[in-house]
This record gives sequence, structure tokens and C-alpha cells, in this order.
Amino acid sequence: MEKDARTNWENPMQFVLACVSYAVGLGNVWRFPYLCQMHGGGGFLIPYLIMLVLEGVPLFYMELAIGQKMRLGSIGAWSAISPYLGGIGIASVLTSLYLCLYYNILNAWSFWYLFNSFQSVLPWAECPLNANMTGPDEECERATPTQYFFYRQTLNISSSIDETGGMHLGQVLCLLLAWAFTFLFILRGVKSTGKVVYFTATFPYVVLFIYLIRGLTLHGSANGIKFMFTPKMEQLADPRTWVNAATQIFYSLGLGFGSLIAFASYNEYNNNFERQAIVVSMINSGTSIFACIVTFAIYGFKATVNYESCLERTRMLLLNTFDMAEEHITLDNVGGWLETLNSTYPEQFADLSGVLEECDLEAELGNAVEGAGLAFIVYSEGIKNMPLPQLWSVLYFFMLLTIGMGSMLGNVTAIITPLRDFKVVSRNISIEALSALVCVFCLLVGLSFTTRQGNYWFTMFNDYAASFSLFFIVLVEVIIVSYVYGITRFEKDVEDMLGRKPSWLWKVLLVAVSPALLLCLFIFYIVGYIQGGTPTYKAWDKDLGRSVVMEYPVYGQVFIGLLLVSTISCIPLSALYTYCRRKARPATPEPSQIALREPDAWVVPPSEHCSQE
Repeated sequence: MEKDARTNWENPMQFVLACVSYAVGLGNVWRFPYLCQMHGGGGFLIPYLIMLVLEGVPLFYMELAIGQKMRLGSIGAWSAISPYLGGIGIASVLTSLYLCLYYNILNAWSFWYLFNSFQSVLPWAECPLNANMTGPDEECERATPTQYFFYRQTLNISSSIDETGGMHLGQVLCLLLAWAFTFLFILRGVKSTGKVVYFTATFPYVVLFIYLIRGLTLHGSANGIKFMFTPKMEQLADPRTWVNAATQIFYSLGLGFGSLIAFASYNEYNNNFERQAIVVSMINSGTSIFACIVTFAIYGFKATVNYESCLERTRMLLLNTFDMAEEHITLDNVGGWLETLNSTYPEQFADLSGVLEECDLEAELGNAVEGAGLAFIVYSEGIKNMPLPQLWSVLYFFMLLTIGMGSMLGNVTAIITPLRDFKVVSRNISIEALSALVCVFCLLVGLSFTTRQGNYWFTMFNDYAASFSLFFIVLVEVIIVSYVYGITRFEKDVEDMLGRKPSWLWKVLLVAVSPALLLCLFIFYIVGYIQGGTPTYKAWDKDLGRSVVMEYPVYGQVFIGLLLVSTISCIPLSALYTYCRRKARPATPEPSQIALREPDAWVVPPSEHCSQE
């Protein structure tokens, strides 16, 4: 590929929307509210915002600078800095590939729920009949209708990862549809992606705003919002609160995957990426807080409904046991009657100990749920109790689908862009054919997640495929830029692009603060993994109607080890390969397979820079 062959975004707004669409993912909707709930409500916002400034924004800024300067994908960009660093880009591509393999199954679930929303009665609103048509299904009665629909009708899940089973035809078709849309969105590279992001980056905010208005009018929503903004300051003394805040920033902005470098490589050379890095980071974090308010409004409604249902069951139990007039006990005075009857009739009250429930609104609000449990079970339970539940269900799952598809654009671009930078690929395979090959490969491998045990493999990929490798990749990136390439040369390159030097704050963050934080996170992850013992997962027990914790079998633990090692090993192995190749052919160095688009790649001293654009 020649330099003038690289397509640019039509305008800076397309780039910003692409970054927003990529960065604002499903984690903003389900993981951030979970962490906020688990770590003391509003108190969690303090470490979250601190980590955003100290870790998120400077690393986001650094990756945009690399992509815009080099005008190459992750492999080409790092190889241009030094041939020994190409492994960083390979590790990023492999991590993005792992993410693509399983991430689209979430979009398949969204399609499944969306299609099932067009029914007169939502299928997760009540239990289906059993095989004899004599009553509700026993498994559903032991669980809840929303849990039953997710685990049995959506996943048809097995009892453990060892129990094999065939593919779920509905999920296969939904996954095929998800990859078909992904292919259409990336078909022409940034030419098609640049158009799609106008919708994928804006529509979720429309739905979230509608849900906010609706959520605030729901009975009990104030309880949820109050719970969110009531800080538990003692949580600030827990190191896990700070680590989880840093980790959430890290994943939410999409650092280390190579997507930001790929997106920035399509910018004009003098594009103001500094302002865009700040804007996108603020939008991403603002979206997390906005979505959290919406989520806690739904939480409050769901918790209040469950709390009042518990009170009603307790009320009826007391009325029937003590033969009282119905008007004597109301929902407001159940607690008082419990104390009165316990002191007046202690023996008769003691007989109720096995059936009497403990109704606690705070406990309902504090019942933290993350991941698919929040997006597909808790939200579904809240939606089914709303007026016109079909309307709210369609809006919600279409929003999830839009968010998921927006993130997939960045994930796939992080794979395709570095591959297109190789002359042998760009000259022999069209971008349409390359996009099709990547999508078909990911689809075929992703079919394994539609089997009965597929959700357990999905959980394994979600927990281990990216976390460890991303810490390592970004830690190496910031060390290379700050200490190997040199912060002074980086500063001059930024000045060459923007016409001004970066402020001293950027340099302090990149040289000292961000590397120190990343190193602490990396060490904490390793220590936590070692202390955690045998890796575990949650398996669905149909006899109990709930999830139970089980240990991964030996082959599962080996596979986890391969996931952890496969990506980070690319960095030293690639450097070793380059060293051996150069040592074997010292007199006739091979021309690079990568076509550099910028003559002043970072490996060239700043004083030798050529004029740009």
C-alpha cells in the first residue's frame, strides 16, 4: 500500500463518534452499576474519577498519538518504532481476536430477547406449563421466570462444563445475524464505519434518556437513586475499591486492544487528538454515571416491588395464623405487628420461624448482580412489571444491541487494520474479502458458545482472555514510549502534529503516575490469581433453581493458562524472532513487509522529520 492509499475519516466528528461508539460498551451499562453497588454507592465515584484522570485519559491520549503519528495499525506502528516491538501489536491483535470470538454472542442474546419481545405476554413474565400441561414447570418454580427464560430457554444450559450438548438453533441463527450485521458495518472500512457510528454512538443516549424519564416515575425508583448517591466512605479504605475503579476505567476506554491506534491511524496528521482524548474520556465516564442512575432507578423499582411482595406474604401469614381481621394489618405496620405478636404469643410465633421471611429493603438494594445477570435477568424482571412491558423491552434490547454492535466495530477494526498494513495482504486481498474472512472465522469458532456448555466457555473467555494480557500490553506500551523511545522525542512528535508541546502534566502522568498504577494493578492481579486457588465458575443447578460455584476441570485450567500466556508471549517471541533473523542475515537485511505511510516514523530522530501532509 502506498501512502496516499490510506483512507481518512471524512471529518473529525466521525472519529470522535467512532471512539465513543467503541468505548461506550456493555460494561458501562452492567459492570459500572455493579461496582458502584458493591463498593458503597456514591463513594465509588471518588476513586473512579481519580483513576480516570491519573490512568485513563493519559493512556487514551498516548494510544491516539501513536496511531495518528504512525498512520498504521498496532503491528505496523510498533514495528516502525522498532522492529523488535512488533510483538506488542501482535499481542493486541490476538487479544482483540479473543474478544471478537465471544463478544458477539452477547449481541446474539440481545437479538433473541428483542425478537421474543414481540409477544402479547413476555415469555419471561410467567412460568411455562410442564410437560404434562398440569401446572408450571418445576425448574421455573424453583427459580424465577426471568432466570428460567435465560438459563433454560435462551441458553438451554448444562449442569456443568463437563456435560456436553448440541447447539441451540435459535442462538446459532441469532449469532449468524449478529455477524452478518457486523460484516455489513465494516464492509468498506472507515467509509462504511464512519456512517454507521452516527447511529450507534447516539441512539443509546436517546433510549437511556427515555428510560431515565420512565424510571424516575416508577414506584420506588427514589429508593434506588438514594442508595446510589449515599456514600459508604469506609469503602475507600478497601484497596479492592481502588483497584476495581482503575480496572473499570481501563476496560471501559478500550486500552490495549489496538482499536484506538487503528481508529487514530485514519486521522489527518494535524488532527487535534489531545482535545478528542479528553472529550471521549469524559463522555465515556459520563455515560457510565448516567447509565448508573437509570439502572438504580430500575433497581429501586424492582427492590421495592420485591420488598412489598415480601411484606404482603408476611401480612397474609400473620392474618391466617392469628385469625385477625384483614384491616388490622397493613403493609405499613407489618413490622410493628411482628414485634407485638412475638411478645404476646411467643410459642405460636415460634412455629412460624421456618416460613416467616425477613423483609429488608436495604438487602434487596444491596443484592449486587453483574454481567449477563444484570442485563438479561434483573432488567427483564424490572421490565415485566412496567406498564406496556413489550415497548420497554424492545427499546432496551435494541439499545443493548446498538451498544454491542458499536463496540464490535472497534474490535474487528483492531484486527483488520494491522492485517491491511501488510503489503502481501493489501495487494492480494480486497478489504471486503478480508472483512468476510475475519467475520466467517470468528462466527465458526463462536458457534461453540451456542452449545449447552457454551456459556461456561463464554465465562472463561470473559474472565481470562483479556484482563491479564491488557495490563501487560499497556504497561509495556507506556514504558516503551516514556523510557525507550523517550518522553522528549514523544513530546517533539506531539508538537509536530499539534503545533505545540504537551503540557508538563501529560509528561508527569505518562512517565511516573500511569506506569506506577499499571504496575500495581499487574502485581495485584497476579497475587490475586495465585491466592484465589483453583479457578471457579458458576454452574446452573436446575434442581435447586440457582447457580452454584464449581471448580474448572483440569483441561479447563490448562486452557485458562493458554489464554493467559498466548498473548503476552507474543512480545518476547516476536523480539527473539527478529533478533535471530537479523543475526542470520546481517549483510542483506530484508525489506519490511509493512508499508510505512509516514516517512518520519518515530524511529527517526525528530530533527530529521520531513514536512507532513
